Amino acid sequence: MFYITPIVDFTYQCDNKIIAKEKMWLKEKMRNDMKFTEIKKKFFDYFREKENGAMSINTKETTQRACYTNRELSWLAFNERVLNEAANPKVPLAERLTFASIYQTNLDEFFMVRVGTLMMQMQLQEKERDNKTGMTSEEQVKAILDKVSELEKKKGRVYEQLMGELETAGIRIINFNKLSNDEGAMLEEYFDMHIAPFLSPMIIGQQQPFPFLANKQLYAIVLMKTKKGKNKIGIVPCSNSVFKRLIEIPTRPGTFMLSEELILHFVSKLYEKYEILEKSVMRVIRNADIDAGSFDDEDLDYRNMMEHMVKQRNRLNPVCVQLNRKINDKAKKKLTDYLEIGAKHLIEERTPLDMSFVFQLQNVLKNKPELFYKKRVPQPSKEISMNEKIIPQIEKKDVVLSYPFESMRPFISMLEEAASDPTVVSIKMTLYRVADRSKIVETLIEAAENGKEVIVLVELRARFDEANNIEMSKRLEEAGCQLLYGLGDYKVHSKLCLITRSVNNTFSYITQIGTGNYNEKTSRLYTDLSLVTANEEIGADAAAVFAALQKGETVDSSNQLLVAPNCLQNRILSMIDEQIDKVKNGKDGYVGVKINSLTDKLIIEKLIEASQAGVKIDLEVRGICCIKPGVKGYTDNIRVVSVVGRFLEHSRIYRFGRGDDQKIYIASADFMTRNTTRRVEVAAPVLDKHCQERIIHIFNLIMQDDEKGKEQNSDGVYCDRHINNPKIDSQETLYEESYEAAASAE
Repeated sequence: MFYITPIVDFTYQCDNKIIAKEKMWLKEKMRNDMKFTEIKKKFFDYFREKENGAMSINTKETTQRACYTNRELSWLAFNERVLNEAANPKVPLAERLTFASIYQTNLDEFFMVRVGTLMMQMQLQEKERDNKTGMTSEEQVKAILDKVSELEKKKGRVYEQLMGELETAGIRIINFNKLSNDEGAMLEEYFDMHIAPFLSPMIIGQQQPFPFLANKQLYAIVLMKTKKGKNKIGIVPCSNSVFKRLIEIPTRPGTFMLSEELILHFVSKLYEKYEILEKSVMRVIRNADIDAGSFDDEDLDYRNMMEHMVKQRNRLNPVCVQLNRKINDKAKKKLTDYLEIGAKHLIEERTPLDMSFVFQLQNVLKNKPELFYKKRVPQPSKEISMNEKIIPQIEKKDVVLSYPFESMRPFISMLEEAASDPTVVSIKMTLYRVADRSKIVETLIEAAENGKEVIVLVELRARFDEANNIEMSKRLEEAGCQLLYGLGDYKVHSKLCLITRSVNNTFSYITQIGTGNYNEKTSRLYTDLSLVTANEEIGADAAAVFAALQKGETVDSSNQLLVAPNCLQNRILSMIDEQIDKVKNGKDGYVGVKINSLTDKLIIEKLIEASQAGVKIDLEVRGICCIKPGVKGYTDNIRVVSVVGRFLEHSRIYRFGRGDDQKIYIASADFMTRNTTRRVEVAAPVLDKHCQERIIHIFNLIMQDDEKGKEQNSDGVYCDRHINNPKIDSQETLYEESYEAAASAE
């Protein structure tokens, strides 16, 4: 695979059109069947020249690296904040189990994607460096593994704490040391009858090559000795849908044993001719960073190519091996040699390697509501009456819906209304991730069956949702929808819906722009914003976006919307410049941004410049944040806050200025180079004063959150905040307000 990550950083003053041409140049060279080494040499020579040229244009001194945090280490700091919630005594016990599981799931994906990418970069002769901290890929991987080793020890302590507190709630996870002889005999019979028949034990040897170990599956690894004294390795797959993961001890209600522990205990019954020396449960994490662009089979259509890609991903190289018991160094060496992975990538843990069983425990605890969060249900929005048609209401005023505090139902009802409205000519929509049995997909199918023109862009490259999106695209196509599959060079990550109507021979638009996916499930779990408007200029911009997508192109310009890759980053930089100019003219300058991640170096440098000029900057960054606030002389005027709470903070808000001339946007794009220059993203201006006030209220409330909000210090460490008495939990406050608003509207 070939990475084009240096493009934006090497072309500081270049227009995004030039960047697109540079990408096309590289792709054309690759199409000409040049040898990989020649491509690579030309790649680095070309962009080194671009870097030198750009640097000569950019006369500012390079910002000191003290202002920057490595993106991978910043992400690990975010995941540590997730783990901290698993240890937080203020969080109900059953919910803390969820945070422990989320921590592990997050870490798995991090290894599969980010560490996988870095390990592939390490194989290039030309060293790639992080463009902010200057760390090489090797240095980043080493720092990651060191930090993960530290975090896994912390997870072990958190897990022991959780298990101890679960005992007081009547739940125990035990091993054989805690069983009586009669209970042991009972479990042995259970193993013989219900588990052993479904196991496939293997022995590694000259005639039995090392087996393929599936990604994230559990295995028992057994070190054995033959009667002749020869050492052997046995491997037993432990992940099987036939038997239960949690096995209840009949004599002790609420007491369970994990199936892999039961298998490990009785593994000698599977290898009766051998002496068992050591044993452990093992799990392999494989690289999942595979790009559709690496496939050149012209006989495959795009959807078939993606299906092939999903299958191939499952066989990529290991990036991490986990063991839950110690084994001897010689055996570790053999294991890492077999898997062709470095010794540092083998991580020993004290906890179960797959934490998904905690959701089964929660099911056992469901009769104890005090161990869970207070039940919350998305409320009807007071902005829209569900007793009237939605579209006429939107024609009178813009509406912002705030999830999960308000229900997604008004948007779905509007789609259902459009599907049967004779004045609706077409519905156009971008889909990135949708729910299983999605009502939105069903409505689009209904609209097509009703004779509407339905154009749906399904992004088949939505990571880990590819298979689901492939199946969804087939259903939509069979129903008569016109399908688009994104652009070759750019993922389409925008959340955009356009309804076109024809009334009395004149057309009009209803446009919806969101910060999150069209997913009914996540709209109850993620904080997101959805703007619905009849503004004709916004509608015209949205129509231009879809027209470009239908031609396999991106828009070169837009009026109201900010549309990546060509007209989002540059306009953000321009609006920050406007705030700098305000300060230079003796006025107050302000920038407020709420996003999930901040890595775009151009934007970071502009924020540093704005801070140095005296612009006050508030950054609400949930996850990766590559800028350090409070660095003297550089980021003195920047505050960084991260909220990790009950719901996943997912909405994106951009604010420029305060007062009458302020500009407010909601967006699908984080401030990451991949979003601002390598994807189709859309940010929409919030023009209605009432809608602006709502979004400012949400933003300010999060900045004041000192219950779930942590503030980053100049050393990059996130610390507790002490602002309010009593403390404010912004998510709980917004839910309370939604309940009060719904009650007042009745």
